[in-house]
Order: sequence, then C-alpha cells, then structure tokens
Amino acid sequence: MMSVRKTEEANLRKEYPIWIQLGLVVALSILLIGFKWNIQNNKDFKVNLEEQDVVEMEEVQQTKQEVKPPPPPKPPVPMEVPNDEIIEDQNVDFDASLDLDESLDTSQGPPPPDEGEEEEEQEIFVVVENSPELIGGLAALQGEVEYPEFAKKAGIEGRVFVQFVVDENGNVQNPKVTRGVHKLLNEEAIRAVKQQKFKPGKQRGKAVKVQMSLPVTFRLK
Repeated sequence: MMSVRKTEEANLRKEYPIWIQLGLVVALSILLIGFKWNIQNNKDFKVNLEEQDVVEMEEVQQTKQEVKPPPPPKPPVPMEVPNDEIIEDQNVDFDASLDLDESLDTSQGPPPPDEGEEEEEQEIFVVVENSPELIGGLAALQGEVEYPEFAKKAGIEGRVFVQFVVDENGNVQNPKVTRGVHKLLNEEAIRAVKQQKFKPGKQRGKAVKVQMSLPVTFRLK
C-alpha cells in the first residue's frame, strides 16, 4: 500500500496560530466598538439624587419660671353717706361735773343664767355600735295595731314605714310616715309605734339617741 505525503504548502497546521490571533483581534475590535457605541448613546443619562432634608439641632436653653407676685388687694368700696340727714340739736350740760369721791356700786354683777334654759340638744346617730332593740320584736308592734273599721270595709291594706328616734331611755320620739298607704292606716301605724319600748342604743358604752325606721303591715284575712 502506498503512503501519501502532504507537501509543506498543503500543511495548514502551521497557519493555525496566525488565524487564531486574527480572530481574537477581530473579536476584540467588535467588542470595543460595541462598548463605545453603548457609552455614546448613554451620555444623556443622568441620575437625579433627591436632596435630603438637613436637620439642624439647636441647643435649647433652659428657662426659669418667673413667679409673679400676687395682685394687690382691691381698694375698699366707698360708702355713700347721705348729706340730707339732719342731726337734732341736743342740749348738753357742760357744767356737770363728776364727783370723784362718789363710790361706785359694784355689788351688782351680771344677771344669773336662766335656770329654765334648755340643755344643748344631743346628737342623733344613724349608725351606732349597739343598735336599739325592740322589746318583744315586731310581733309586739303588730300586736298593738288595731285595723281601722273603715279601712277594713273598704278593703284597704298595705305596709306603712314609720321613721322615729329612740332616746337614751328607749322611748319613741318624733315618729313620722316616710311611705304610707292611706291616712287611716298611717295614723294607726304612728300610734302603734309610739306605744313601743326599746332597749336604747349605745355608742362607746353610752346610751345615745338613734334614728330608726320600722314597717307596720296591714293585711286583711
């Protein structure tokens, strides 16, 4: 078999480096032209940066509060004095003389206090340490009630609230109706409460006047 030999003119491997270098030069030229073209087109591009507000710090000077003096007092209002008032002439005896030798009667002192003066009214308590106790309880109060005949016939019934004061001796004083039903029933409730006897209330171990309130029931069977 015959072997074929290439001539030196047909051997292209020797020219590879030259072609590679030419290719690189052409590629670099194209890239440079492209960058230059892009830069020329972007010459008008501007970046607008917003201006930032500048905050200036001022030193605050501490001030002292001035205390104002109080206003001066108002001047007194002048009182009008009538000029038409007539002063009667009085006869004054300028010749009278004072006898220095005359002794003054100092035996009479101030008048004695009236024995009939009322004593100072004692305080009336609403809440005390020991409240008054109704002797016999509410049963004694209801047992004292007499139903008025007219109210029975008329069918009037209900509950009457009576307010009163229990004195130091346990007696009822100043009873009055705070919530009533009928005049006849109100009057009978007051009468029944007046007849009651209490164990007096005490404050710090002392009997005192205490204000109380009790109901009186009127119910028809």
